[in-house]
Amino acid sequence: MITNDKGIVELKHFILREICRLAWEDRLTQEETEKIVCQVSPGPKPQYRCCVYKEREIVRGRIRLAQGMSPEAGSPTKNVVAVIPAACDDCPIQDYFVTDICRFCLGKACLNSCRFGAISPGDAKMRIEPNKCKSCGQCAKACPYGAIIHQERPCKKACPVGAISYDAAGICRIDESKCIHCGHCIHNCPFGAIGSKIYAVDVIRAIRAGKRVVAMCAPATEGQFGKEASMAAIRSALKKLGFADMVEVGLGGDMTAAFEALEWIEARKEGRIMTTSCCPAFISLLRHHFPKLYEKNKSTTVSPMIAVSRYLKYLDPDCVTVFIGPCIAKKGETLNELIADRADYALTFGEMVAMLDSRGVEIEPVAEAYQESSLFGKRFAGSGGVASAVLEVMQELGEDTSDIRLTTCAGGEECRKAMLLLNAGRLNTDFVEGMICPGGCVGGPSKHQAENLVLRAREDLLKQADGRKILDNLEQYPMGRFSMHRDGSLPEEVPSFVSKE
Repeated sequence: MITNDKGIVELKHFILREICRLAWEDRLTQEETEKIVCQVSPGPKPQYRCCVYKEREIVRGRIRLAQGMSPEAGSPTKNVVAVIPAACDDCPIQDYFVTDICRFCLGKACLNSCRFGAISPGDAKMRIEPNKCKSCGQCAKACPYGAIIHQERPCKKACPVGAISYDAAGICRIDESKCIHCGHCIHNCPFGAIGSKIYAVDVIRAIRAGKRVVAMCAPATEGQFGKEASMAAIRSALKKLGFADMVEVGLGGDMTAAFEALEWIEARKEGRIMTTSCCPAFISLLRHHFPKLYEKNKSTTVSPMIAVSRYLKYLDPDCVTVFIGPCIAKKGETLNELIADRADYALTFGEMVAMLDSRGVEIEPVAEAYQESSLFGKRFAGSGGVASAVLEVMQELGEDTSDIRLTTCAGGEECRKAMLLLNAGRLNTDFVEGMICPGGCVGGPSKHQAENLVLRAREDLLKQADGRKILDNLEQYPMGRFSMHRDGSLPEEVPSFVSKE
């Protein structure tokens, strides 16, 4: 994996791979996990922290996350994204610093601007007392030399919704009422202090118990592992690992586009702006931060992941469905009690690779072809892909879409600004496609390679797909037999384009 936090990713991968190996062998005991702790930090000298005791405590936190638990024993959290406290203590507590540019001037504009008595003269320059500073920034504005800088922690800077704060000891705290599970803070923490709960052990136990466990690979999968790793190759590797089968979630993209198109057609008649439903972090942004828009404007169609899971559970109610993709928020979606009949588990690409490595399975080219989605469903992974698919369905239904105004926003800040404008009645559009990750899902926090490499390989793979239409593709599936609505209800009148068989 190519990443800016390579050392952290390698450590996480090693720990998860070993945890998975123990789970396959049914030896996941405290005694065995302590051996992993000592492998990572054998002592007596520390390798990357102040002492072996801190290193080992951090590893224990990672081991707990790798088993789907809260990283701190005795401090449970329902949030998918969680902090390892022992790893979060090397960032500066204060936000504002006086640099060596300070001229120790006679005017002392900084001191005079501070209303909290946080600034006082030092030996050679002014100094700010962290316990008194309220981070108002007035001193930085007042300094004629620009000698006072604002240094924001990487995790807080990456959070698009202000869900991160710090306690008195400077430890990062995540406000669960604000967090949208986007995961952007995770890879922006240079100490790896923030992670997500991992459900690989649960998946392994389900496979070992003889359950029919089906993988559902995100549309963003194609291109993540190079141009030789087709969906058929990934499907083959997952079946070797123990999955009963794999279905591409691009099929769910077709399903979602078809039913969202019906909503768009109705909303257009009513003059109501609609927002898309595929990105769970975007839906969480609406629910937590724009509740009126959540009730009034969001699509009630389920995401592609939920659509495929419901389809699979219609075929086999006892099967276990596991989403695999670049998304942390999908883990939150599997736990969202507001959605009926959710998928069972969600894994990232890195977690899938750790599972494969734990059994020595590699993704290798295969001769057979596999395609269950239209090209439009496959392109759900990129910014603009959802809207394009919905418009395609509207056109297939005979609707004139030439005058439709679209707003596509990708990235947390873009989405937030668009929703602020919509909330104020100042967004001149008919429909909004919202994706919290820059570039869409292909730019997700848990992508397996650098985005430019993914896109290059992805285009080669997508050129191999046939040009089937969305509604023609859905004729093969029993769309009238399972719900495409978030609350799980079936429509009183089944749309004419879906099959009941």
